[in-house]
Amino acid sequence: MKRTIALMMFIVFIVSASAAQSGAPKSTATKKKAAGTKTMTTQKEKMSYVIGYDIGRNISNDFQQRGFDVDNAVLLEAMKHALAGQPSTLTDDETKAVTEVFQQQMLEKQAMASEAVRKEGMEFLAANAKKDSVKVTASGLQYKTLREGNGKRPADTNTVTVHYRGRLIDGTVFDESYKRGEPATFRLNQVIKGWTEGLQLMSEGGKMELYIPSDLGYGDRGAGQHIKPGSALIFEVELISVQ
Repeated sequence: MKRTIALMMFIVFIVSASAAQSGAPKSTATKKKAAGTKTMTTQKEKMSYVIGYDIGRNISNDFQQRGFDVDNAVLLEAMKHALAGQPSTLTDDETKAVTEVFQQQMLEKQAMASEAVRKEGMEFLAANAKKDSVKVTASGLQYKTLREGNGKRPADTNTVTVHYRGRLIDGTVFDESYKRGEPATFRLNQVIKGWTEGLQLMSEGGKMELYIPSDLGYGDRGAGQHIKPGSALIFEVELISVQ
């Protein structure tokens, strides 16, 4: 039951964040009005529609990303009951049982997806390790030196300033400081293991490409929208300074 409430709170948070970033839905004045839509004349009606549409859009996007398979008609009926202050059609015990089955199904689905992504990453790393320019450490981290540095080499307790570009093995760039126009500064023992180990192989002024297995990256939890559980990662890293 608590997990169900937590999920809905997360959805509300997503809706609020989206509204703050993107504002009201784009005008559809030139589009055909959805079938069954009532004519709205008051501010209350229009604002209610804006909120409802935004909630629906964000729930739909979130469910698609998470792979949730729901019956829209039943979902809407349940929301109507909740908005009207009516009791749930399901008892607390039924809700708990359904939620537990759902959570188990999602865990199994995520495990299968993670294993497929992990296998793809392992195949990429196995081929990449055969390249003459690529070196492999005992942990499985792979790296290629793009430019030798001549400054200080960091320990894991140091704070470093770097420029970087992170991408998936298919070439998708998921994050980069270059695009933001500002380097990143962080304590080296507070990032993923692949970064902690890899940057200790560099000196100030150096530049490397790190090929990070899932176990040295975000593992089975993944990160953000693009980094799926089990993903191998590639980082182009330039060590600017060590403090």
